Amino acid sequence: MKMVRLGLWAIVFVAAVLVLGRYYQTGREAPLASGPGGPFELTAHTGETVSSAEFRGRFMLIYFGYSFCPDVCPLDLQKMSVALYQLEQEGYDTSPVQPIFITIDPERDTVEELAGFAPDFHPRLLALTGSLDEISAVARDFKVYFAKREQEGTDDYLMDHSALIFVMDPEGNYVRLFSSRDTPADIAQSLSSVLEKSR
Repeated sequence: MKMVRLGLWAIVFVAAVLVLGRYYQTGREAPLASGPGGPFELTAHTGETVSSAEFRGRFMLIYFGYSFCPDVCPLDLQKMSVALYQLEQEGYDTSPVQPIFITIDPERDTVEELAGFAPDFHPRLLALTGSLDEISAVARDFKVYFAKREQEGTDDYLMDHSALIFVMDPEGNYVRLFSSRDTPADIAQSLSSVLEKSR
């Protein structure tokens, strides 16, 4: 009986290794079999309705987060911004790349709130919000997890969420993602292969 249990645990371990290996491979190099991604229509920090179809012909860098995030979100958006600045300083035309921030906290991230938040990053960053149903649908398509975490003894709350930068190609298809392990230089190097130098 002990040998059977050991055999079962060995099978579980091997399966876990294979799953994790597939996760890291898809995260850094290969597309996931079924996505992620999909069409969306949300409201920008400018007050305009924005559709993903408007970005056909351009790459999208999409990050899901929230403006009240105390640490991870601003750091990841800064990483994305620095990568674009670095490319521009090296003479690349970054206009084919559209940086996008999609809130997972529409309750607080109103158009007005995001209008004050977006200018802290790259000037082309588009910050998007919508109803909770709209945001949930987009997050589901991108396989992004988020959940409200109440703070004990206060009315305030934090949001637990996936912290990933999705790269979508000019047809709106998933290419790859960047995680906390990737640096601005990693992002810049990856994008440089699809950009042209303007000088």
